[in-house]
Amino acid sequence: MLWRKGRASDNVVQDSGGGGRGLGGRGLGLGGIVLVVIVGLLFGKDPGQILQLLGDMGADAGAPGQQQVGAPANDEQTQFVRAVLGSTEDVWGRLFAASGQRYAAPRLVLFNGAVQSACGAASAAMGPFYCPGDQQVYLDLDFFREMQTRFHAAGDFARAYVIAHEVGHHVQNLIGVMSQVEQAARGGAPMQGAEGLSVRQELQADCFAGAWANHAQRQLNWLEPGDIEAALNAANQIGDDALQKQSRGYAVPDSFTHGSSAERVRWFRTGFASGNLKDCDTFAARTL
Repeated sequence: MLWRKGRASDNVVQDSGGGGRGLGGRGLGLGGIVLVVIVGLLFGKDPGQILQLLGDMGADAGAPGQQQVGAPANDEQTQFVRAVLGSTEDVWGRLFAASGQRYAAPRLVLFNGAVQSACGAASAAMGPFYCPGDQQVYLDLDFFREMQTRFHAAGDFARAYVIAHEVGHHVQNLIGVMSQVEQAARGGAPMQGAEGLSVRQELQADCFAGAWANHAQRQLNWLEPGDIEAALNAANQIGDDALQKQSRGYAVPDSFTHGSSAERVRWFRTGFASGNLKDCDTFAARTL
């Protein structure tokens, strides 16, 4: 994949980690609080008011663990992520504009080990995810190494597929699919299972990733021989049945949340073949 052809996005940020910014009583620690008290007494100020002020500053700056700074500019993996995200911005921006809408691009947060999002705390074990609460994609770059060692899914385009899938969830959020799924779930519609709403939502994100790949290739001509096969292999390796067989030796379709390997491959292929989002209506499909 000739990913350096892609425009680098400015929406990739690095999570600072560390459980907070160190502002206010929640993040200062005992030593910091003692220092504030001493400074307050020396200058005739109420230490409680100082702590309250620092707490307010911390709240304005963001939730604990959410201080974000520009991602390292010279790191090759980060540059790869920026190029892929930039391509998703360009593709979805044009597709939204064609229908008279404005595409609000998500931020992609790089983190190490664990992160705090608007959807709650998450560890790297969860893998990449999208949080509709803050409209951000979260990615621990170590997952790329795990893709190769654990899932046997190597190649730049396999990694690009993972990013595009999460951005596909952002698109679902923008066009109202996620809210419709939530409403249906509240009405009693099943989420899990081979025909559940969760599976259909995930497969649509796979299809959206394929549609992005179609349009990105038209714009950049950056795919090389074997790239599509690498993405399809990644989709195959992370199907619910494949993961369950790897962990327990057999698959339980009633507990599926993302779709089988064959389904994930099929829907990525569907999106890539036409680039037409109308072909990605997994919710209306009789068979997945």
